[in-house]
Amino acid sequence: MDPGRKPGLKSPQKLSLLSSPVRAVIRLRRTASVLKKTFLPGDPQAKLFQRQFSLGKAKAAAAASRLAQSSFESSQYFTFDPYVQPPVPRSSKKKKRSKNFRVLYPVNSRKYLPAEDKSKAKRCLLLLVAIVCFQILNAIENLDDNLLRYDLDGLEKTMNREVFGQTLAVESLTGLLKDYLATHIHNKPLVVSFNGPRGVGKSHVGRLLAKHFRSVMGPESVLHYFSLHHCPGDTSPSSCQSELSATIGEMVTRAETEERIPLFILDEMEFMPPALLDTLGAFFRTNQTNEFLNAVYVLISNFGGKEVTDLLLQNVSVDRLQPQRKLEELQGVLRPVLHRVHPLWTLAEIVPFQLLEKSHVVSCFYEEMMSEGIYPDPSHIDRLAGQLSYYAKGDQQFAVTGCKQVVATVNLL
Repeated sequence: MDPGRKPGLKSPQKLSLLSSPVRAVIRLRRTASVLKKTFLPGDPQAKLFQRQFSLGKAKAAAAASRLAQSSFESSQYFTFDPYVQPPVPRSSKKKKRSKNFRVLYPVNSRKYLPAEDKSKAKRCLLLLVAIVCFQILNAIENLDDNLLRYDLDGLEKTMNREVFGQTLAVESLTGLLKDYLATHIHNKPLVVSFNGPRGVGKSHVGRLLAKHFRSVMGPESVLHYFSLHHCPGDTSPSSCQSELSATIGEMVTRAETEERIPLFILDEMEFMPPALLDTLGAFFRTNQTNEFLNAVYVLISNFGGKEVTDLLLQNVSVDRLQPQRKLEELQGVLRPVLHRVHPLWTLAEIVPFQLLEKSHVVSCFYEEMMSEGIYPDPSHIDRLAGQLSYYAKGDQQFAVTGCKQVVATVNLL
């Protein structure tokens, strides 16, 4: 296209081809308008003229259309190809290629991960975790400090050295004391019941507990109560009740001010009157003031001794069980017997004591003779131990009275 020509104008050839028909149509329109003005409406000549004019107008329009069609078909500027229908493509399923989104780095360049924004909340969380861990460690150290105050490790060593044949009872008692004395805040007092046959070391363990806690806490925090001595048969139970209640109240109040846990060892429970048992049961309940909840009570009696003896003699296999299973077996035998005696034993932790074998009685003789300053001749000790009565069960011999008669026998030497 010529840049000087206006885009809206047609070519000269097209103007020359279309100008004559257009001029003819224009002339006819002018003539028709003049004739319309000349003839009146309704004149027959006017109708004839109007019919001829319409026929001429149609012929002129047809000639103009034929001329335009021939001009476009012979034009050198426009060509029209015949329409050819495209072939239908075959249906072929193309496999989708898996896109690989991996980022390929140049060989000679270093790979850098995107920088992570440091969160302040993360720092606060780490600080909170550190504070909690510090508090836990501090609490553990406080528990250790409480246990060091009572020196329970020294107590355990003393009982293992001086108590013979009662390893299960010593381990059970030590575990209960460690769990309770580790803290000063409790929801109930600790009540421990020593039960078993006569002469197996129950009262001996009570004396060791009293001696140890008097040395670490002072005599004002320990009460060793003997029923036949503090409340004999000729004393009224009401006076025994008031005296024992006043003593316990005074001791727990003093121990609370000093942040200590008092120890009450109550021996010969089988001779205690029922009224006094009711008084003790009131101190074992949970609905009390705080000072009465922080206390340890040790109940020593021969209740259940016959049941323990029958179980060990009839079922020798019980002695070969694991310690925890053996403890559960003995507690299962003792618990119904103690519940029938008084309801206060429902709140107690039962520590059973077993029968002593002949080797344990020999150790008792050796220890007693050493304490009395007598030379422990092994043959002499075997002869003294053979004078006692035993239950024979297979290759095992269990002492009927335990080490009860050892002290009296050594005193006769």
